Amino acid sequence: MDLRFSQFNSGGCQTYLVASATTDEAWLIDPVLNEIDSYLKLIDQQKLKLSKTIDTHTHADHLSASAKLRDLTECAYVMHQSAQPKEVTDRLSTATKLLMDGTTVKILHTPGHTKDSMCLIFPDRIVTGDTLFLDDGGAGRDDLPGGDAAEHWESLRRLQELPDQMVVYPGHEYRSRKPSTLADQKMRNPFFKHRTQSEYVRFVEELKLGPAEWMKEVLKANCACTRDLKSVHIPQGVSACEVQGTLPTCTSEKQVPFISAHQLKEQIDTKQRLILLDVREVRELTGELGHLPGIKHIPVGSISERVAELDEHRGEHIITICKMGGRATTAARILSEAGFTVTVLTGGMIEWNELGLPVKRHL
Repeated sequence: MDLRFSQFNSGGCQTYLVASATTDEAWLIDPVLNEIDSYLKLIDQQKLKLSKTIDTHTHADHLSASAKLRDLTECAYVMHQSAQPKEVTDRLSTATKLLMDGTTVKILHTPGHTKDSMCLIFPDRIVTGDTLFLDDGGAGRDDLPGGDAAEHWESLRRLQELPDQMVVYPGHEYRSRKPSTLADQKMRNPFFKHRTQSEYVRFVEELKLGPAEWMKEVLKANCACTRDLKSVHIPQGVSACEVQGTLPTCTSEKQVPFISAHQLKEQIDTKQRLILLDVREVRELTGELGHLPGIKHIPVGSISERVAELDEHRGEHIITICKMGGRATTAARILSEAGFTVTVLTGGMIEWNELGLPVKRHL
């Protein structure tokens, strides 16, 4: 590929600069609002003219710089045709092709993480946004508004059909992993493991963290094309868009103990002092599976931000509970790293219900 291609930003958000080798034309892909001065300085230093700013999807973990860059440079603001941000000027479909220096860049609609997710297909590389990350980073989470695990499965199948030698450049990278080929990702990325669509949906359902409230506010701010960095609070140092992204590196493999439904029932019956922490979404507590009597409730997506709410229970025994055990394990690892004594209810509320043990279905 004859185009100049480089990555910005020192944090987890990846912004890519694509520039002509023969003219002054340049594009920015997924620019971040708090980095805008750096972009403008580099563009000026290299005597470039920004013609396009491209968002691969509506972001939930940072504020897009695209609307403000349009104000400052009169560039086009480009997204997929299904995108909600109101100031987008150029809307793309899979039939659209972008051109620079005779190089064709194809558009692939890849919903799942969001409805408007798309990948940019260069001759030798793919900018995947949050559709696909690198290695054990997996892929973008599907539990945000507009997310759909079944659609994500279909999108990943389409990516697998692309040539193996193409190099993957993701929208986020939190662990200093290096771009590598699709062939490498087929071997190393757990989201490329062979599964039926229903198996994939179940896999994601148990890995998902549940959207933190602040992420919903960021989505709204980006749809409104905010230029105000203070319009929403965004926690720092959280790899929020990865499926298991709220886990710090040192926590992701931490081992935690498990307890069966029978054992937990025995401990409850003998009046042992336990803190029952249900980490599902609030709607699940009143659904078919119900919840255990006397629970505390913090959705797993908020655990990292709300650890202080459990400080009064330091030294006590916390049991984490979810549908099948996946989210409860994630929560237990976070709390264990924070110094709590935590055990996971294996099999979750499914096993508890299968054994006919008592539940409540109202809050």
